[in-house]
Amino acid sequence: MKMPVASASTSEIVDIWDHNMETEFARLRELVVDYPFVAMDTEYPGIVARPYGEFKHSQDFQYQTIKMNIDLLKIIQIGITLFNDQGQTPPGAHSFQFNFRFCLKGDMFAKESIDMLVTAGIQFDEHEKRGIEPIHFAELLISSGLVLTNDVRWITFHGSYDFAYLLKVLTCTKLPDEENTFMSDYRMFFPMAYDVKYLMKSVKHLKGGLADVATQLEVSRVGPQHQAGSDSLLTGRCFFRLKENYFDQYIDDNKYCGCIIGFSNPTPNGSTAQAGNADDKP
Repeated sequence: MKMPVASASTSEIVDIWDHNMETEFARLRELVVDYPFVAMDTEYPGIVARPYGEFKHSQDFQYQTIKMNIDLLKIIQIGITLFNDQGQTPPGAHSFQFNFRFCLKGDMFAKESIDMLVTAGIQFDEHEKRGIEPIHFAELLISSGLVLTNDVRWITFHGSYDFAYLLKVLTCTKLPDEENTFMSDYRMFFPMAYDVKYLMKSVKHLKGGLADVATQLEVSRVGPQHQAGSDSLLTGRCFFRLKENYFDQYIDDNKYCGCIIGFSNPTPNGSTAQAGNADDKP
């Protein structure tokens, strides 16, 4: 029996700016007790640089590419959607779309990525005027009960850049030089995390990016594609549909928890999960 996907409107997604962030974090702190599955997505200004030089192996090059771009760029949106262990969301608005300060006149970006976000409806003039300062967001997230705990399970789709940006925000510093150090920090802040793209390695016929997978799983989207609130909601719904249809409602944490596409992870077949194509995410 398929898990029902409730009809919904964009009223499920709440836009959060600097002026209402503390109020919405107070709601998050209350809701996460009963809805401890946190689906997350980010929107960022693309990829603007590639590292050069000698690298230990291809995965080192992939990590250095992630590090170089995230060190140079600023986050634009973070989307968080809460679920309980049955895949149900809280009543009312339950997708929290955090909009960060970003200035097209002064901040670095890849033009094609910004064009895509503008087409998706992101209003950069509002981000410049009312956007959230990352350090304020970090202070509230650290004290929210969502991180640094085994009681909360994070869900992403092709999550390397998502978690890397979130770690940059939380630590208020550049990413570590070595991937091993990064992974240690990641597991400290997010000890329980899943990547839908990684889970798909155990499902032969599921292919493509988030929108493709949602279509294959017959999961509907709420809100515009390439906005973090909508994408986080869709990611969470795909996770629970995948769990029901292909994992018999049980996901083996020893095989899948903590493994994120884009980092050095042992895969279900014993090889290493490589970074893949960032285009897999949309």
